[in-house]
Amino acid sequence: MSQDAGPVAGSVPDRAKRRGWAIAPFLIFVVMAALFAFALTSGDPSKLPSALIGKPVPQTDFPALEGLLENGQPVPGFHATDLAKGKVSIVNFWASWCVPCIEEHPLLITLKERSGVDIYGVNYKDQPEAGRRFIGRYGNPFTAVGTDRSGRNAIEWGVYGMPETFVIDGAGRIAYKHVGPISKESLEAKLLPVITAAQGKSTPSQ
Repeated sequence: MSQDAGPVAGSVPDRAKRRGWAIAPFLIFVVMAALFAFALTSGDPSKLPSALIGKPVPQTDFPALEGLLENGQPVPGFHATDLAKGKVSIVNFWASWCVPCIEEHPLLITLKERSGVDIYGVNYKDQPEAGRRFIGRYGNPFTAVGTDRSGRNAIEWGVYGMPETFVIDGAGRIAYKHVGPISKESLEAKLLPVITAAQGKSTPSQ
């Protein structure tokens, strides 16, 4: 008596299952692309999603920008642990080849002056001499300037493109992410209020 051996390899259900797994990454990409397009067309790219809000900053190391000096002394790079010392801080990803970064830079200087927080710059996929020229020409609002030559650290931080700015609370958690260049409006309506709120919640590191 013959018995039902069940579906054989290569049967229709198996092929359908394999096709389902194959198209899953594509569907995820389509959804993320739609969110990205919506945020851009809505005029507010800061609405792009971030899974890192409220979580500790990624454990990344940003080596110093080679040859960058301030008052004759080397400007240091930084590590994620430098962002968890009981003080609210800012991390700004930028590049010399990024036109919106040029437009944003005076507002970073204003942000530093108005908030008093430390701003940590990340020079992204740039040549050292180009990064130094940028700061020499437009000014240095940064407490430290790290580099991300390969772009791997930016991936860890979920960076979409240049520039992007993160508000970090005193415990080293990401409190806010601003996608795209800072404007006068976003400085007043978003960044400064978020910084004030984060300062109210900050506690000295143990």
